[in-house]
Amino acid sequence: MENTSTTDAALVRSYLQGNENSLSTLITRHQSRIFSFIYSKVFDKDVAEDIFQDTFIKVINTLKRGKYNEEGKFLPWVMRIAHNLIIDHFRKNKRMPMFENKGDFNIFSVLCDGDLNIEKQLIKDQIEIDVQELIKELPEDQLEVLTMRIYKDMSFKEISERTGVSINTALGRMRYALINLRKIIEKHNLILTN
Repeated sequence: MENTSTTDAALVRSYLQGNENSLSTLITRHQSRIFSFIYSKVFDKDVAEDIFQDTFIKVINTLKRGKYNEEGKFLPWVMRIAHNLIIDHFRKNKRMPMFENKGDFNIFSVLCDGDLNIEKQLIKDQIEIDVQELIKELPEDQLEVLTMRIYKDMSFKEISERTGVSINTALGRMRYALINLRKIIEKHNLILTN
């Protein structure tokens, strides 16, 4: 039976000290979210099961090599491993795009194949998830301005009116939000690029 009061970090420590049941508890606790995430990207139950298995093989190997950084949360770490394996799956199984052969080869008919962009879309989606998690670490006033500006596309005049501060204060909060976000990204050693 799953012990929901035990934290993921405590279960990881317990597993590293030789308690195999701790890993089972972790897998049971997170399997539906991880499997659903994988399935939502590959849309194939068998492939999703393979990637799910590979994810936990990689988790076990990383834990046993002592390469798990406990600063990070367990679930986001496992999701990142699953995400990378999904990208590997698409790279390995990328079919050569079809192009019409009218005597002369046209590279643009190959480059226009939308299927080739699924990897970039996955990476972009993951970056957006990462950023939404990271901005939660900002101070409340900076988070509020950043959310209004980036996600609600409000002008600084509208932000000023909504928050009851001057436009200069709103601009300052946005500036500090971006500076702090850069520091948070560096602290987490994240590379946000597609």
